[in-house]
Amino acid sequence: QVQLQESGPGLVKPSQTLSLTCTVSGDSITANGAVWGWIRQPPGKEPEWMGAIDTSGSSYYNPSLKNRTSISRDTSKNQFTLQLSSVAPRDTSVSYCARGHDGWSPWGQGPQVTVSS
Repeated sequence: QVQLQESGPGLVKPSQTLSLTCTVSGDSITANGAVWGWIRQPPGKEPEWMGAIDTSGSSYYNPSLKNRTSISRDTSKNQFTLQLSSVAPRDTSVSYCARGHDGWSPWGQGPQVTVSS
């Protein structure tokens, strides 16, 4: 059974860089056929795809976030990490990591990330 678990701070100050790590079990982030992504849902809004990293290590980003987003991976730990720079209160959201393979499934639990001073 594939499981994903996000970890990172629940509170970040404006202008700082948010860093979230997703630990994957039950599958390898280097196995063919899947990509590994980040999706967030601000309060009262639809989910927004932020970006993804594929099995070769190439990253893809939402154009609206591209200048602030970076996704990397640690294959030895089967983890991938999102960094979002210059955060502002509008970046407050529930942030999920997910496996992309014929749709996004499964998802992690999705911690609340709040941007506030």
